[in-house]
Amino acid sequence: MSENPPAPLANTPAWDQPFLPPILPWDGASRALLRGADDPWVTAFEADPAHDFSPNYVDTRAWFDRLDQASDLIRIEQFGVSPEGRPIYAVIASKDGATFDPAKPVLMIQAGIHPGEIDGKDAGMMLLRDIAFYGKDDLLDRVNLILIPILSVDGHERASAYSRPNQRGPRIQGWRNTATNQNLNRDYLKLDQAEMRAVRGLILKYRPDLYVDVHVTDGMDYQYDVTFGFNGEDGAFSRSPNGSRWLDTVFKPAMNAALERQGHIPGELVFGQDDDDPKAGLNDGGLGERYSNGWGAAAHVPTILIENHSLKPHEQRVLGTYVFIEEALRLLADQGAGLRAATDQDKALRPAEIPANFEQEATPSSTRPFRGVLYEMYDSPASGRKEVRWLGRPDPDLWQMPFYGSKPTLTLRRPTAYWIPGYRTDLIERLKTHGIEMETLTAPRTVKVDMLRLVSPRLATRTNEGHVQASVQAVEVERRDWTWPTGSVRAPTDQPLGDIVVLLLEPQSNESFFAWGMFPEVMSRVEYIEPYAIAPLAERMMAADPALKAEFEAKLAAEPAFAADPQARLAWFYKRTPFYDDRYLLYPVARED
Repeated sequence: MSENPPAPLANTPAWDQPFLPPILPWDGASRALLRGADDPWVTAFEADPAHDFSPNYVDTRAWFDRLDQASDLIRIEQFGVSPEGRPIYAVIASKDGATFDPAKPVLMIQAGIHPGEIDGKDAGMMLLRDIAFYGKDDLLDRVNLILIPILSVDGHERASAYSRPNQRGPRIQGWRNTATNQNLNRDYLKLDQAEMRAVRGLILKYRPDLYVDVHVTDGMDYQYDVTFGFNGEDGAFSRSPNGSRWLDTVFKPAMNAALERQGHIPGELVFGQDDDDPKAGLNDGGLGERYSNGWGAAAHVPTILIENHSLKPHEQRVLGTYVFIEEALRLLADQGAGLRAATDQDKALRPAEIPANFEQEATPSSTRPFRGVLYEMYDSPASGRKEVRWLGRPDPDLWQMPFYGSKPTLTLRRPTAYWIPGYRTDLIERLKTHGIEMETLTAPRTVKVDMLRLVSPRLATRTNEGHVQASVQAVEVERRDWTWPTGSVRAPTDQPLGDIVVLLLEPQSNESFFAWGMFPEVMSRVEYIEPYAIAPLAERMMAADPALKAEFEAKLAAEPAFAADPQARLAWFYKRTPFYDDRYLLYPVARED
């Protein structure tokens, strides 16, 4: 696609985006990291006079191939193929050769899960170049680095000047979703997409001690240029409390100090409470396991979510990301053993109760100081109401922002194991891709289990990420002897990924396979009975069972709507006959106590 498509606003290039707020002045010390256009290893980002460009997939790969050929410290590893057939690859920097020294911590940096938000790729190219040729190879003495420069490679190539209107550069950006129109940062748990299954395999292969997912945010204007966070920050709930404590007390202070030394303004993740009222407050953005940070806490993979500020220039964001990655390498070299020990403690946890389905609290849990930007409200002739106009000047006064955390609305009990029927090979393969340990039956086996009957399940009225989601009000437990055919699996919860087993297989969990609409067959009733048959059968049932007759009459008296509905009255009897479909609303995955 042409780099200079027709301009949408009176001959103004699209990437100028004059509708965005003014740029806050910045001249950070990290600009010294840039190399000149005459350098043989200059990146396309650096070579661009405005530092507002990021190379396409082919040119990026060609640059890395050249780096691989020129340096023994660099190698490229393909770990997947996209829906459109593009190789998905990682660039590995190590002094260990093909096999990592297990004593060394591993840092994995992931860029381009949302391809318009590509700062991590350009920063990674610069840092790997400097490691290979410009005196920073000492970073690899005690740490190994894995960079995924572009995860969503198909979305990266759906590039134009019109991808992210709220983001200032690069002037050509990739598209947020994949070729199959999926948002990969909603797929960490259900593992629908080839890209996410591939990256999960890479994580299982190299077992990174720290996983950093690089994004660019949107939303309000503020002074921070590099914001980052993790589940469990500031003492909030985490499924990996020990790792979160290390990130809070060791990682975050060191990272903030390193960024500040280089002229950046780091901050915690910013999720505004109200787009129309910048001072209404902040929230935690949600703790769901469909996102990288939520999945990382559940999988006991310490995970940092970087959200660089979209209104800062691409140059400023890329340089901040470079500083972040370099400092993370140095910190892991010095204190990675502490993080590894904390992770091991988290992997040993087996909570009897698992909080789930987090929702924002109704009242703020704390007040957070915030470095805001001056703004005014004006009457917009376009919207017909008052809109926010950011003025491009830092507010000299700290804002005191109410902060809204999240609370669980469901507590799940941890059973000993779950049983999945062998015909659900799709779900079994997803569990295997997660790395979940399972026993596969080689012969039928009868087991006493708890089967779950769904109470009032409902389908969503619109699609989400290619699924029609489902919800269920409650479940009724039925103790049964159930015969599981060959190929069925038993997934125990006494394993490091046991929390993920529960979250995926409990139908009430809003991160479960059921919640993503993967059990529609359970909600289909097969057999019916005509009124001419059930009416006389119901009369016989009442005559033969006075207790049933009394229960029916009590329901008629208590529920006038039921009493006035002939179909509902007959259905009440039908459900109490042996003709009724026993497997209607019976969830086919069972619990073992």
